[in-house]
Amino acid sequence: MSHPHHGLRLRGNGGIRRIRRSFLVFTAAGVLSAGSALTFAPPAAAEPATSVAYAAGASATRYSGLAFDTCTAPPLSAIQAWGASPYRAVGVYIGGITRTCAQPQLTASWVSSVSALKWRLLPIYKGLQPPCGGRPTDAKISRAATTAKGQGTAAAGDAVAKGKALGMQPGSAFYNDIEAYSQTDATCRTGVLAFLSGWTKELHRLGYVSGVYMNLNLGAQQLSDVYTSTSYARPDALWIARFDSVDSLKGWTNIADSKWAVHQRAKQFKGDHDETYGGVTLNIDTDRLDAPVATVAYTYTATSATTLNARTGPSTSYPVAKTYAPNSAVKVACQAPGSAVGTTAIWDKLTDGTYVTDYYVSTPSNTTYSAPLPRCTYPYQTSATVAEHTGPGTSSSIGGTSPNGALAWVVCQKSGSAVGTTKIWDRLDNTRYVTDYYVATPSNTTYSKPAPRC
Repeated sequence: MSHPHHGLRLRGNGGIRRIRRSFLVFTAAGVLSAGSALTFAPPAAAEPATSVAYAAGASATRYSGLAFDTCTAPPLSAIQAWGASPYRAVGVYIGGITRTCAQPQLTASWVSSVSALKWRLLPIYKGLQPPCGGRPTDAKISRAATTAKGQGTAAAGDAVAKGKALGMQPGSAFYNDIEAYSQTDATCRTGVLAFLSGWTKELHRLGYVSGVYMNLNLGAQQLSDVYTSTSYARPDALWIARFDSVDSLKGWTNIADSKWAVHQRAKQFKGDHDETYGGVTLNIDTDRLDAPVATVAYTYTATSATTLNARTGPSTSYPVAKTYAPNSAVKVACQAPGSAVGTTAIWDKLTDGTYVTDYYVSTPSNTTYSAPLPRCTYPYQTSATVAEHTGPGTSSSIGGTSPNGALAWVVCQKSGSAVGTTKIWDRLDNTRYVTDYYVATPSNTTYSKPAPRC
């Protein structure tokens, strides 16, 4: 059989810069005692938590639920028939030298049409494979770390180019498919880890989210072993293969639940099988996701009777950057809260980074958020375990924590009490705040674009 994942069927079984303060950072044993401080310096915006250079029009998109992947992207008619299925996301192979199947359906038009049906897309890039794994005929990752890192960098650039050609927007996540490989071959291990580090760092430099697909026992555990290593850039999301028919995103063998813990996990839990919905049968793998996926643009119409102002932020207090004539098409990437206009406080962020009030856009609702548009978010990794406060300051109560390496899904930024070199606090999509000092945003002294002010 020709499914690219058939190589994994057997797998299915198978110096000092910062101060950690008690009100923000937690030790493994718990919260530091009041007033205590440790001279400890997790590197900010460096390995393992490298920063992401999001473009002005970027936003991440997240999906939580069941998904399927199949060798060849199904026809649009099949996706329409599968509207009765429990799935609302589909994995698609966007490129890579070891991609097996032809993709006659996978076009920018297909991506737009499937997205309009409220499906999310999980982009998969199947390129070079481990020198001690995959198929014998696969093109291989180098055993030399420096060369392997360069190969990963090149793969990321190619994935972005392939994604752009399909209409996938900045802020999208791309998943590198690494097939099963020997766990006892030291130079192979080093090559794979260096390759994935290059992949992650380049995706971040280009303004995209890094994902990796691996077998749980024959790959992912080695990635987990270097989770806090300063030698490698850590991917933002981990998608494992483990064909045990258990769809849990926790309790993975030898991978602590605290790793890739905040909307950063996916599991392929059932291999090749047929399912039928709407009279259409597809041969699929089944996945459970709570992870970043592709961001796409949705085209709507300006409904204002006069010129519609596009502003530099989601409020009428921001300056006008450009205007749209009535009935103009606008390409929306995501939606954000802002100042009220008419019956709504929702603003639509366009793919050029400007904002228009949703009140004058033909989205389904003019009072609240509209599916399938995602909320505007900018995920960055945390460089330490940080407290989530109810407000932008250390005096506000603590409502939770983000583990080291978690994605801080930043919605906006606000000035608050000083921590380290910054007074900036990041508001998360759960409404809590974390100090920007321990988040791998581009700056640890001031605001970081493209997140708006809260």
